[in-house]
Amino acid sequence: MSRLIYVQAQADHIASLAKASPIAAIEELVWNALDADAREVRVDTITNPLGAVEAVRVSDDGTGIDLLKADSTFGSLGGSWKRSGTMTPGAARRLHGRHGRGRFKAFALGTHVEWRTTVKVGGELVSYVLSGSLDNPGVFELVSAAETGPAPGTEVYASNAGANCDTLLNAGETVRTLASKFALYLKSYPDVRIYFNGLPVTPLVVEECTTTVALDGAKLEITEWKSRFQGAGRLVFSGPDGFRLHEMACGVRSGGIPFTAYLISPRFPALAAENALVMDELNPEVRRFVDAAKAALRKHFAEKNADTGAQAVAAWMDEGSYPYLPEEEANEAERKRFDSLAVELSRRLEAFADLSAGDRSIVLNLLRHAMNGVKKGTLKEFIRSRK
Repeated sequence: MSRLIYVQAQADHIASLAKASPIAAIEELVWNALDADAREVRVDTITNPLGAVEAVRVSDDGTGIDLLKADSTFGSLGGSWKRSGTMTPGAARRLHGRHGRGRFKAFALGTHVEWRTTVKVGGELVSYVLSGSLDNPGVFELVSAAETGPAPGTEVYASNAGANCDTLLNAGETVRTLASKFALYLKSYPDVRIYFNGLPVTPLVVEECTTTVALDGAKLEITEWKSRFQGAGRLVFSGPDGFRLHEMACGVRSGGIPFTAYLISPRFPALAAENALVMDELNPEVRRFVDAAKAALRKHFAEKNADTGAQAVAAWMDEGSYPYLPEEEANEAERKRFDSLAVELSRRLEAFADLSAGDRSIVLNLLRHAMNGVKKGTLKEFIRSRK
């Protein structure tokens, strides 16, 4: 079997969807797998001898791509089969995609993409391959696979990866980013497993703690992460089922604590259907939710920073690295400003806690001098005195 499937959309429009970031493309492919009732999704990068990413593979144990729906799945941009339902047919989990665009983001991972899928047809397994190229994104080729797969599922293989895919080589950051994207979903469906290069994508591995705050008509889950990553500091809108509907930048200072805030309300699915969430604060109802969430976040981090900051300053005093002596007269406002800067510095520099007391004393004294605009000569003299 071999035939061509033509996409009913302009090639430049399809190509524009392929300009997504690698992490966004992976996110969409994982969602597609979950929407196909997958319980396990594995994302793997394949590198060349120089260590650069040359291909990305996303495999799952879902139901596969229905051969009878291949034309509608790949031939119609905006014609996703998911428009006719809200739940997956097998596990009855919340569907994510509805616009039929996510599959084209796979080209952000490589200029040539193959969907190798196995499905059950009349009680028997059937395997075939759908392939497309960014050189001609309006045409997909459907052929029978040389061998039948052992079980239903789909493997998306994107080859000829671009240089931007090398951002995926930081496995820790990639796992943290994916964990923040799928945190609520994974909590709602604990039987689902996602892996990146063999590492489990789970909030439990990368989150420091989660605090829940009750708001009027919603609740706010503030998840603090163990380390910083690109994309932290976001406010994510979600329905009660953990389905992520929209996200925006929080714009709230956390004192250097990496976090993601999940704003959850049964009202959000309806607002998302009305395209109100994408308007962010331009919509009065959405603005009320956002304002309440930001106020709760400011209060949360103000209290947290006050507690942890006081503990850090006390520890520095005990070890003798704190730059203000007990008998020293210092402006109270100056000391409070210093404490705030020092605590934030200690959070932003992951190696700060591993410094010796002597080295930490040098850093803290340098910060004090820099804050007060002390001349360079005085700084050099101070450093020599600490050696």
